Amino acid sequence: MTENEATQHASADPVEPVEPEGNGEADGPAVTSADAEDTVESPQGPAREITTESVVEAVLFASDTPLPAAKLAQIVGVGDAREMKKHVAALNKKYETSALTFRIEEIAGGFRMLTLPEYNTWLTKLSKARSESKLSQAALETLAVVAYKQPVLRADVEAIRGVSVGDMLNRLREFGLVKIVGRAEELGRPMLYGTTKRFLEVFGLADLDELPQVEELRQPGA
Repeated sequence: MTENEATQHASADPVEPVEPEGNGEADGPAVTSADAEDTVESPQGPAREITTESVVEAVLFASDTPLPAAKLAQIVGVGDAREMKKHVAALNKKYETSALTFRIEEIAGGFRMLTLPEYNTWLTKLSKARSESKLSQAALETLAVVAYKQPVLRADVEAIRGVSVGDMLNRLREFGLVKIVGRAEELGRPMLYGTTKRFLEVFGLADLDELPQVEELRQPGA
């Protein structure tokens, strides 16, 4: 199965409030009961009640590894492993009733949110697209030279990097990050390369003037 990246969904069954330990300061917002007036208020919207099931759901949604029932109970701070399994079963029943695309499955000794097998075809395409869109260190170095030296000849990029960059430039063009911006006024009229609008979008730049100065890049940790 493929790991799900779906949105969270509210839960139902409430439990008694969690009493803070130690000096009276709780580690996080308390899980409230249905009759309690106090609820945790979200900064993005109106106050909503937090239940054990909703906390279980949130923790599993955020986890990138399977969580054993005992560990889940420890994180939630309510109940034990047996109770966590009951909450997982209740959540899965809701997901099935609502025809959602994911379930909580028990794998490798723990629980994890996963998409249903019938969606593997599309998720495999997504995984492949992500893999293809990753730039290698060599590609990033070539892109940096083009960004700072544009419009620039391939020969100039190769002189700076010390290696052939023909294939790399073609790869960057396939990604839509580099384009041919003209031809040089010299023998053979070789092509000049520059960055694209997509380059600005990918790196969060309004324009090329926002590129870090070379002096900034030389600072420790830059």
